[in-house]
Amino acid sequence: MARPRKDAAASGKAGDTGVKASGKGGSRPNSVTPAELTEYYRDMLLIRRFEERAGQLYGMGLIGGFCHLYIGQEAIAVGMQRVKRDGDQIITGYREHGHMLALGMDPNEVMAELTGRAGGSSHGKGGSMHMFSTEAGFFGGHGIVGAQVSLGTGLALANRNAKNGAVSFTYFGDGAANQGQVYESFNMAELWSLPVVYVIENNQYAMGTSIERSSSETQLFKRGVSFNIPGEQVDGMDVLAVRAAGEKAAEHARSGKGPYILEMKTYRYRGHSMSDPAKYRTKEEVDEVKKTRDPIDHLRERLDAVGITEDDLKAVDAEVKKIVAEAAEFARTSPEPDPSELYTDVYLEAAQ
Repeated sequence: MARPRKDAAASGKAGDTGVKASGKGGSRPNSVTPAELTEYYRDMLLIRRFEERAGQLYGMGLIGGFCHLYIGQEAIAVGMQRVKRDGDQIITGYREHGHMLALGMDPNEVMAELTGRAGGSSHGKGGSMHMFSTEAGFFGGHGIVGAQVSLGTGLALANRNAKNGAVSFTYFGDGAANQGQVYESFNMAELWSLPVVYVIENNQYAMGTSIERSSSETQLFKRGVSFNIPGEQVDGMDVLAVRAAGEKAAEHARSGKGPYILEMKTYRYRGHSMSDPAKYRTKEEVDEVKKTRDPIDHLRERLDAVGITEDDLKAVDAEVKKIVAEAAEFARTSPEPDPSELYTDVYLEAAQ
């Protein structure tokens, strides 16, 4: 069950407190109220605490298969969610837990899906890498690197044909940016002026190879130039810069001008997955990013500037810890799927 939101970005309204942010490439100023800032902080903190607990459950053997944590990248999912309208779609790769939580999905269902339980969002059949909730506008969680880019482009084609005004927000990483189907999708999207925003979550290491060693052009927003797709690079550690750039990109796509590329410069604190010791970078490098660019700490500074007290933030932290503890307990105690679930959700019976 998704929790209700009061989204200023979705309604076109925003309070003015003098707090503004803008991404690179000309994104317009982004005003936000203290209440909105606090909600952003809560949602980002929820993702981080949730992912930390997921890592613990994985270590205890309660989560099987692979598990890719979103720690460090929280500002992207939370900032872009403020741009999404009802009817828009979100589709991404296998580092998707944070996206589902940012959408407002029930943390109990997300955690139960991680542990393969019947109470999970995909009834325990998707696990960490293949969660879905079309009710929430979330179209996966995909394990094949870059495959979701073509699927997200297909969603945009359906939106254009239906003339429903919806936008497909299609996420992929710096590693997937080198996949061939990405460029086939770019070509079709621009050729047919499809309403899609491509969001590249550039955490700089793909599966474990730095972008400098794997990409001849490291400024990934430029990848659309040969297809005439505009784009910009954004500070993906700043939730307000993310929202400002997202608003601009979504307006471009929604108004019939075709696709837009946002390269979110970010950083994951953990390995590519729980099985990755991340020996390809130094502890000093990770610590420096945590110290100087952490998205949650950055937002705390903004909150302090608008009068949100330490006691206020402690209350938020206590709420988040309670939610995560309940989600972990629900996931641990929820029953496993009935064997009959093997035969459900295999085919869709279409209307004649």
